[in-house]
Amino acid sequence: MGGWSSPSHWLIILLIVVLLFGAKKIPELAKGLGKGIKTFKDEMNSDDEAAKNTQKIEEKQNITNNTNSDANIDETKKV
Repeated sequence: MGGWSSPSHWLIILLIVVLLFGAKKIPELAKGLGKGIKTFKDEMNSDDEAAKNTQKIEEKQNITNNTNSDANIDETKKV
């Protein structure tokens, strides 16, 4: 009982895939899968960058709001 790590299982799966798709179609499928994975990774990275940029903007707004609040407190103390 080798499970799915047995080479004979993988050989049978490969044979079934070749029979279903044909030997010429497999490289095209692999290329399409590779492009899909690359696109997915690029989108994930751009989403991460967008989230970081949004966080930076929110932090700057919080700092500005805190500075304005401190200035208002100082002005009320002077009055």
